[in-house]
Amino acid sequence: MKRVVVSLIAAFLCGGADWTKVSTPSPGPTQSIGFYSAGCLQGAQALPLDGPGYEAIRISRNRYWGQPVTLHFIETLSQKVRALGQAPLYIGDIGQPRGGPSPVGHASHQNGLDADIWYERQPGSPRKPADRENPRLRPVVADDQTIDDKIFSPLHVALIKTAAEMPNLDRMFVNRWIKARLCQTVTGDRAWLRKVVPWYGHDDHFHVRLYCPPGSPQCQPQADYPQDDGCGAALDWWLKQPPTVFPSDEEMAKRYKPPKLPAACQAVLNAP
Repeated sequence: MKRVVVSLIAAFLCGGADWTKVSTPSPGPTQSIGFYSAGCLQGAQALPLDGPGYEAIRISRNRYWGQPVTLHFIETLSQKVRALGQAPLYIGDIGQPRGGPSPVGHASHQNGLDADIWYERQPGSPRKPADRENPRLRPVVADDQTIDDKIFSPLHVALIKTAAEMPNLDRMFVNRWIKARLCQTVTGDRAWLRKVVPWYGHDDHFHVRLYCPPGSPQCQPQADYPQDDGCGAALDWWLKQPPTVFPSDEEMAKRYKPPKLPAACQAVLNAP
């Protein structure tokens, strides 16, 4: 029964078009089309599975495709973190070979400009791809109620700050308690805190979102947000919310309404 439900969920989330079964990118120049949660990606490029300062995980998902600007962001961030003396980063989902809606777990990651970066690290030499399918990925927030100080450390703060100060970053999503901790403890230049936005979940990874790049006229940008550090009333609202309880897969399948994709996405999906 569970397998049937999962298949139904995938069908719902794909909006009648099975983006998950297309294993290669579409031809043509790279273009992000539509919005982050309702779009697709033409001419996607693949992130190398290993690089200086990072390794891709859960490779069998085939979600390591994105815009060149996204891959460059990841590679540059990884090199910066490596220069700080930190262990290599785990890089999770970027997007599918042609973007579009993906199975349960992601509402965005559709136009090649989102990427998940995990707080967990694996010191030492990169492991074989088969050994990265189910890595240990500990949350740094306990039950969506408080920071776990046995795991969260200044290394994580340095990682978040480094990512937030990167060019092309529109915003990055973190758990609300991580945002609160940063607001409470960061001194000196706090301008980068504006880019760190609280969102549901995100207790074991953060999610970077880049601006629409030049050469993608059909890319739809996200609305701007306040120019302050985000540590005032907006954060207070988040902290007053009860702990997040995510619905079951079955309930998600009942609630979900497929996004309406731009017309150009059908050609991307159907391309040889």
